[in-house]
Order: sequence, then structure tokens, then C-alpha cells
Amino acid sequence: MLLGAMLLPGHGSASDGRTPLETRNETIVREAFDKWRSGGNVFADLLSPDLVWTIHGSGPVAGTYRGLKDFVERASVPLVSRLATPLTPTVHHIWSGGDRIVIRFDATATTTSGAPYSNQFVWIFRMNDGAVVEAEAFLDLAAYQRVVDNNEPRRP
Repeated sequence: MLLGAMLLPGHGSASDGRTPLETRNETIVREAFDKWRSGGNVFADLLSPDLVWTIHGSGPVAGTYRGLKDFVERASVPLVSRLATPLTPTVHHIWSGGDRIVIRFDATATTTSGAPYSNQFVWIFRMNDGAVVEAEAFLDLAAYQRVVDNNEPRRP
């Protein structure tokens, strides 16, 4: 039983070989995702204003965004403005190593047309002083683009 607990990602203490920095960063990210799942807006607190966010893949949203404002305006708003409900994440694993955190999660929502939206994500964060300064995102960009192309933005 103890061996099984030690093998589970995201469970352990500094005695499991992780540094205090790794434990702290993982805790910050885990708490942020818990708050997000409960309906809270966590990204202003978690992401550095100067972050560099790269979305890997091909399609209109793929690329590198410099600064939180650039990322929100050009990558986040086109999707979330077409969702009738907030994205709800379900975290499967969080791994930490040095200043890096890897999060494997799914997220679901309902679009403005009433259709379901579901996607799978892997985000890789580089943390500095408790904030994300670099992020890489892997997701199904075709699913993202279908929402953008087939749904009207919400009215303010």
C-alpha cells in the first residue's frame, strides 16, 4: 500500500526526493486548478504579466504569445467568448521537476450554440517566484477551432 502511494504522481513530500521548490510549485498549481474547477478565475494570480505562452501544433491559434494580455486577447478570448459555460478542468496528473510543472487535464464546457466542447490538454509551466513565466500547451486545436468557427461570441 505504501509503495502504491509513493508511485502516484503528485503525492508525497520533500522526503520523496522532491525539493521544497518543486513541492511549493506543485502546490501552487494544484490549488489554482482546484480553484478554477470551483469556478474561480485563477489565471491573473498564477500567470506572470510577462509570460511567454506557446501553443504547439498547426492552425490559426498555434504560435507564441508574449505577455499575458497578448495570450488572453489572441488565444483565450476567441474560445471562451464562444462558451456559454465556464471551462471545467479535470486534472489527471501533475508532475514537478525543478522549476517545471506538467499538468495533464481535460476540460469541458457548453458552447453558445448549446453544443458540448471537450478537449484534452498537456500544459508545461516554468515557474519563477510562484508565477508561471513560460508555458507550453498541447491540445486538440481542431476542436478549439470548431468552437471558434461555429459559435457566435456571447453578448456583453
